[in-house]
Amino acid sequence: MRVLVTGGAGFIGSALVRYLALDRHYEVLNVDKLTYAGNLSSLKAVDSRPNYRFLKADICDGETLSAAFASFRPDRVMHLAAESHVDRSITGAADFLHTNVIGTFTLLEAARAYWLGLGPQAQETFRFLHVSTDEVYGSLGDDGLFAETTPYDPSSPYSASKAASDHFAKAWSRTYGLPVLVSNCSNNYGPFHFPEKLIPLTILNALEAKPLPVYGNGGNVRDWLYVDDHVKALDAIISRGTVGETYNVGGRNERRNIDVVRNICRVLDAARPGPQDRESLISFVVDRPGHDARYAIDATKLETELGWRAAETFESGIERTVSWYLDNEWWWKPLRDRHDGRRLGIAPTPPTRRAGRDDTSTFGRE
Repeated sequence: MRVLVTGGAGFIGSALVRYLALDRHYEVLNVDKLTYAGNLSSLKAVDSRPNYRFLKADICDGETLSAAFASFRPDRVMHLAAESHVDRSITGAADFLHTNVIGTFTLLEAARAYWLGLGPQAQETFRFLHVSTDEVYGSLGDDGLFAETTPYDPSSPYSASKAASDHFAKAWSRTYGLPVLVSNCSNNYGPFHFPEKLIPLTILNALEAKPLPVYGNGGNVRDWLYVDDHVKALDAIISRGTVGETYNVGGRNERRNIDVVRNICRVLDAARPGPQDRESLISFVVDRPGHDARYAIDATKLETELGWRAAETFESGIERTVSWYLDNEWWWKPLRDRHDGRRLGIAPTPPTRRAGRDDTSTFGRE
């Protein structure tokens, strides 16, 4: 099995590459532009294996993509390359439009041209999986879950760009017959997570006794999914899923942001006691513009049709994640030196509103 993975040097992408190359023993071509969030150190376990190759390329470069398809001749494409940080999208939306929309279109076209040149049997078995987010659905109230039929209602430039790319992927299936599947996942966490995101940032700030900023009152809810569970779901979807279908991937682990931070503090206090309880470092700061109140995934379709289920609870996953960061300073320290947790994505203050002091707080988010 030959699998072309885009974005394989990112957080979820690198976990997928490691799983496909080490556990599934597939031949993997990793295509990644190596932006700030791409890190080849995350692929140390596979970089010398004969079934793994790396190509530094932008998915907006159609000529390079076509050459990669022609030389590698994949049986499957798993498309994860994307700009993914909501805060960055608020002040730099153009990058999200370029990579997430134009890049997806360019990749779809390269895949379609390659697929049309295959023989009948190879065409029949070829698959293209477009990996997306639950943020395309917008915000939930106190009740209910996102289903595959939930109408799209994106709130941020990031989620709008992913919603657009989802529609392109589905259109290429319906219009051209390209065998596309789409997945929409909840918030991932685990090892090798770039330290601008909520969980790794909280872990590293807490280790260094720095403030642990929480948006608003911390009541925003996310459904958390351990990254290794997610990549196994992706493999199940592309292996056994129905072409043209969407599959939601969630861990059934809803938590308020404040409870996530407090849980991390308790685990760290037990594993590496400090001079003070780390919960005392929590500070509440001005909320993110357009911050969705709640996400929660109904993964019933994936669980019943494909037999997948998340193995990690939130508690077991957080313990594994904290333990990994404590043991792997070699990976995160160079990133930490370049990214100090400075807050991103503060929208300009409207003329009729005066900014409060907390508008200058520094941190990144989930």
